[in-house]
Amino acid sequence: MNLESLGIKKINSGACIGGKKWIDCSKNKSFTSYSPGSLDRISDVQIADKAIYSDIVLASQKAFKSWRMLPAPKRGELIYQISLKLRQHKDSLGSLISYEMGKIKSEGDGEVQEMIDLADFAVGLSRQLYGLTMHSERPNHRMYEQWHPLGIVGVITAFNFPMAVWAWNAFIAAVCGDVVIWKPSLKTPLCAIAVQNICNEVLIENGYKGIFNLIIGEDSNIGEEIVSDRRIPLISATGSTKMGKIVAQKVGSRLGKTILELGGNNGIIVDEDSNLDLVIPAIVFGAVGTAGQRCTSTRRVFIHKNQFNLISNKLVAAYKQVKIGDPLLPDTLMGPLIDKDAVNGYLNAIENALSQGGELLYGGSKLESLKGSFVEPAIIKAESHFEIVKQETFAPILYLIEYENMDEAIKEHNNVSQGLSSSIFTNNVINSEKFLSAMGSDCGIANVNIGTSGAEIGGAFGGEKDTGGGRESGSDSWKAYMRRQTNTVNWSLDLPLAQGIKFNLE
Repeated sequence: MNLESLGIKKINSGACIGGKKWIDCSKNKSFTSYSPGSLDRISDVQIADKAIYSDIVLASQKAFKSWRMLPAPKRGELIYQISLKLRQHKDSLGSLISYEMGKIKSEGDGEVQEMIDLADFAVGLSRQLYGLTMHSERPNHRMYEQWHPLGIVGVITAFNFPMAVWAWNAFIAAVCGDVVIWKPSLKTPLCAIAVQNICNEVLIENGYKGIFNLIIGEDSNIGEEIVSDRRIPLISATGSTKMGKIVAQKVGSRLGKTILELGGNNGIIVDEDSNLDLVIPAIVFGAVGTAGQRCTSTRRVFIHKNQFNLISNKLVAAYKQVKIGDPLLPDTLMGPLIDKDAVNGYLNAIENALSQGGELLYGGSKLESLKGSFVEPAIIKAESHFEIVKQETFAPILYLIEYENMDEAIKEHNNVSQGLSSSIFTNNVINSEKFLSAMGSDCGIANVNIGTSGAEIGGAFGGEKDTGGGRESGSDSWKAYMRRQTNTVNWSLDLPLAQGIKFNLE
């Protein structure tokens, strides 16, 4: 593929103040990005150090002082221009995602489209940063609330969505008047560099500096600096629950704000009267898409005992049709896992499931015939109390679990520490409404007759419990990137106190 069109070189700097030249990182150590599908060496990245980090923060602080005073619709205009560049480079960006991360080309293109859609949303949002007006209890007083930008937003992203999750945060934060420092995953740094190059073009064309900034470095070094830095009031972090707890503790110790998008152990309940023409493809895409490396991937399916054999047989038959291989080829349905560690995690999870009493119905092996980190998607008959079933394994492993009645299914569905995405397939309005009610799914996302994976940008995205409680993207998620201010204006000639308090001075 043509990496030069995206500004990817054989050796790349790992740090940039947006709108300026890339920072010289040549004195620092470098690492190589490999394609998980072919194990090809793509290119090298020189990582940043603490001194470079300090320069980027200072530049971001300076940029914020003027950016926050630019009218929000003008900020939206900048995002619109970035969206035009994304449209122009959609095919190349989608291919880069597929090449460096391993998801199939259509999913890579879909991720870029998600960025474009989010940009369009942010442009509209730039004219809708509304505050409320309240009636004061005091005569001739006016009360209202307004929203101000926070400052620098630190965005820490994971490998599985190496571009889109940045856009969820960066585009919304920018129209809110914030500036962004992005620390991407070391597993997919080239995707971040390509996006930064596009941002740089637009920033330079418009005469802005320091709005979107990039720093590529190690978690123990740069990551530690970002989460501990009091100059960064908000940290948005996507990753494992283990990582999120560390971030929450460090940011919380300085009373900073966090948006945490962490693990998901997503389940689907299949009702007795469900439409299997919808059920089977939804489960297969949810479990196999992105090789099971989405935070919304389907991992548990609860099937009524009367239909268990029928549905499990249909799923096995569908899995046999999944073509595994080069993610850039149009007929491939599942690409590789991200690396060897992910393959080992997949194999260990299957071994644990079988040792705990699970029954392997399909797959379960590394594909030695293929050069990269390829595995067979696995289907395992399991029980909800298995410890491995309660854990999130970032791989294409699907657990099928029998249930007898809907109340039992909902109880067992909720009996995990994660709470991101959930679904029920049913034609029974009572069961669908129960699933969506306060006694139903305890997840941040609950769907009826669609799968767990593939959320739209218009709704707030995020989950409960060990998923972290954060919300990104649509709805009113923008409020997390701003500070609320309540204002009272006295336009009378008196000074009455609230609650009728009398305080008379002679």
